[in-house]
Amino acid sequence: MSATEQTTQTQPAAESKSRRNEKVGQVVSTKMQKTIVVEVEMRKAHPKYKRIVKTNRKFYAHDEQNTARVGDVVRIRETRPLSKLKRWNLEEVIRRSALAQVQEAEAAAGIGTEQQQ
Repeated sequence: MSATEQTTQTQPAAESKSRRNEKVGQVVSTKMQKTIVVEVEMRKAHPKYKRIVKTNRKFYAHDEQNTARVGDVVRIRETRPLSKLKRWNLEEVIRRSALAQVQEAEAAAGIGTEQQQ
């Protein structure tokens, strides 16, 4: 079997693995338990004027471990309806927010100082 035959056989398997829609956006809110609100910026050409128009849309996503923080860039994947508004699942945190990293460092330092006192 040649290398080209192997690649053609593996590509359909990767495509059939996941047909669900994925989006990348920024976490706006984490105030609910196991739920995050992700704002996705979509850019598309105006039908008549052909100018690029930005639109923002918010999606509610399920975050089982509450790992995402406000400002993080995350990938969400479409899933079955989990509640009235939740139709997405947190797939991965792509980039951590600088603010979230500072808060985690302060929390870790705060725990250490409480134990000493």
